[in-house]
Amino acid sequence: MTLSAIEQQYGFSYPALYRQLERDGMLAVGEYGPDWYKQVFPTLKDRPTLLLHADDVELLNIESVADAVARLLDADDYRKIDPAFQFIPFAQTGAGDYYCFFASGQHDGELPIVLLWHDQNEAQYLAKNLQDFMFYMLLNSMADQDTYNEVSDEEFRDQLAKTLGTHARYLTPEQAQVLSALLARDIVDYEVVLPKGRKEAHRGLLTDIELASLRSEFIPYEKFDSYFAYSTAG
Repeated sequence: MTLSAIEQQYGFSYPALYRQLERDGMLAVGEYGPDWYKQVFPTLKDRPTLLLHADDVELLNIESVADAVARLLDADDYRKIDPAFQFIPFAQTGAGDYYCFFASGQHDGELPIVLLWHDQNEAQYLAKNLQDFMFYMLLNSMADQDTYNEVSDEEFRDQLAKTLGTHARYLTPEQAQVLSALLARDIVDYEVVLPKGRKEAHRGLLTDIELASLRSEFIPYEKFDSYFAYSTAG
């Protein structure tokens, strides 16, 4: 299976950036299986593939993309997606939600990125295009050190530096400069305010408030974090 074959079968065009990522091996994550983390991950971690170190992003290989697209279009699929909507998955969360190109939402030549929730009838807008999505996800990575799995400060910085090393060329110079400047910062502890007055401890190179500010400044998108129903069933 190739990207061109998927395009021809489903009648859409991938963004040029996604094509470039594929040519450069940035989508080559191998075959997932019980030994992937032990056998494949070590071969990728020093030259990270697309969002390899991002939280809760599992890149789909091209065969998996083809399977996912077919599943979403299947009239018997439990999601019962409205035929007017065309979603092209390229990654998924650990829970099985899909990060998708929203092909039927194309605007000014840009394919928006949405998160297609598997257990509720909602798709969530994340970015107006793939480049902005990458920048947004890298900001998130810099704001959230994985203290749950006891990732050390040194490991955290090393992962981010290596990720920026393989990703910077696909961002705008301005986006890459912002991330580079953040990487030079000291790591800070901060609290995220949750509903009902609760607070959650976090650690990273920027706070959630700074992240929101940078997102608004550098990748403004009026639909960000808005939702729409993807099925008319039920």
